[in-house]
Amino acid sequence: MKSKADRPDLMAVRDILTGYASGAFLMDNGDGLQWYTSKRRALVPLDERFHVPSSLRRAMHKFEIRLNTDFEGVVAGCAAREETWISDELRAVYRALHRAGFAHSFETWQDGRLAGGVLGITLGGAFIGESMFHVVTDASKVALVRLVGHLRTRGFILFDAQIQNPHLARFGTFEVGERQYAELLQKALSVSAHLNSKVGDA
Repeated sequence: MKSKADRPDLMAVRDILTGYASGAFLMDNGDGLQWYTSKRRALVPLDERFHVPSSLRRAMHKFEIRLNTDFEGVVAGCAAREETWISDELRAVYRALHRAGFAHSFETWQDGRLAGGVLGITLGGAFIGESMFHVVTDASKVALVRLVGHLRTRGFILFDAQIQNPHLARFGTFEVGERQYAELLQKALSVSAHLNSKVGDA
């Protein structure tokens, strides 16, 4: 549901981060950019509960993994849907967060071309997944699996996928209520974790 927060058209990066740190997220469902909250929050497990479907294992080494090498390409890919919540205004917000070091693209490449990726925002030890896309079969799924491994090695303790769907459920994604999510988010915000440009084989 929509929150009572003001529209963030001209918000400073600090104000946008404050919104995310409070548990809200930005979307544009056709009536302008708004803050939203959800009574149920989808989390991607960063422990043994994370499941890699056996059908995906064969595709894991078909892609090169990169971080933040084509941020604009990943944002454009995520927005390229018949129905999208990523408006030009929200794309500008992502660019501002990326320049400030808070928005990231975790990418899969094949034959020198961007094949898919995950778009997200980092706050302390939390990775807030905004969207994902692919133009090559399994590219976004492989990006998700490799991202989970990378977050583990970098000290992240929360992977927020925002809204559950059948695609994410296959990986063990589960839902928590507002109160539990708020507690987990506050704990994650107290953790010092950072992505870096080097992506290993985790």
